[in-house]
Amino acid sequence: MKIVAAKVIVTCPGRNFVTLKIETDQGVYGIGDATMNGRELAVVSYLEDHVIPCLIGLDPQRIEDIWQYLYRGAYWRRGPVTMRAIAAVDMALWDIKAKMAGMPLYQLLGGRSRDRVMVYGHANGADIEATVDAVGKYIDMGYKAIRAQTGVPGIKDAYGVGRGTLHYEPADAELPSVTGWDTRKALNYVPKLFEKLRDTYGYDHHLLHDGHHRYTPQEAANLGKMLEPFQLFWFEDCTPAENQEAFKLVRQHTTTPLAVGEIFNTIWDCKDLIQNQLIDYIRTTVVGAGGLTHLRRIADLASMYQVRTGCHGATDLSPITMGCALHFDTWVPNFGIQEYMRHTEETDEVFPHDYSFADGHLYCGETPGHGVDIDEELAAKYPYKPAYLPVARLEDGSMWNW
Repeated sequence: MKIVAAKVIVTCPGRNFVTLKIETDQGVYGIGDATMNGRELAVVSYLEDHVIPCLIGLDPQRIEDIWQYLYRGAYWRRGPVTMRAIAAVDMALWDIKAKMAGMPLYQLLGGRSRDRVMVYGHANGADIEATVDAVGKYIDMGYKAIRAQTGVPGIKDAYGVGRGTLHYEPADAELPSVTGWDTRKALNYVPKLFEKLRDTYGYDHHLLHDGHHRYTPQEAANLGKMLEPFQLFWFEDCTPAENQEAFKLVRQHTTTPLAVGEIFNTIWDCKDLIQNQLIDYIRTTVVGAGGLTHLRRIADLASMYQVRTGCHGATDLSPITMGCALHFDTWVPNFGIQEYMRHTEETDEVFPHDYSFADGHLYCGETPGHGVDIDEELAAKYPYKPAYLPVARLEDGSMWNW
């Protein structure tokens, strides 16, 4: 069995997606996701100029060897562009292998560890009242876990407050738009949101919150401590993770569970956080961490330290990544939760899939492979649109972490 062709498909049914399609001499093909929000064309270039020429003639059944070839064979490695390209290849090869075996992907990974996958949705509003109302709507839809974000008085375009009720796409302009940030205002306001949510809905539902790398370690520890009475499922991205030692300070001062990792690319990004038990959930994604082959290694390391998975699943990942993530979630022993931000109807039409939502959970299907396909004719009707993620500045004009 040989790889005879591979191509990149870029489509924008509401947002940009980068898909790799690998074809074999036996007529079986597989697809993988290489989307990188705001930097799609960098991944496209790397795939077309550096990866695809190396794939032609290889045996697609040698998934591990091809992964090592693309990782170890690249002297300049580990960055987000390289790892997303590797992830796209890896997803497509697992798709091919599962199709050849006539099995859904989770069976090849080792079979089921659970019957369904608990997911969380995104509730947001311009203020506390609007966010409380949005959380109620997610509860009505059957969600058991909800991430709650609110606008903060005096902060321009606060992170997490989307332009719609179910779909949130932050990449909004051909050049980066400017949002604002004020830590003191957020620290004074966010705890009031969760107090109101618990007063309104009680403690039967899981609540989550995303700091989006905005706080210093001391500020994150302060907020985590203030949120303890409200029993959050997790406090996500509480402080920038480049300095992993910073999480020691946060950990010393709060028992609120910590989650991080959606921008991590390899096991080396999270090794110390996991081994030192400084986090409770690792959020690395299938597309961000070089595919299923490498994400399994991260999960195995995490399981030794009772750290559970909580894979990123926003709309900057295509349904292909979501499909692969659900098969991974169905198998992985130390599963925690799966983020599930719904795609637009147009996206779901371009990427037909067999996973489904019911009663706060997602269910992966039984179709051989990862259960997601691409309608290339329909995809061609949605051409690429340049779109950048915003940046954030403090009130005095200083750059801050978006």
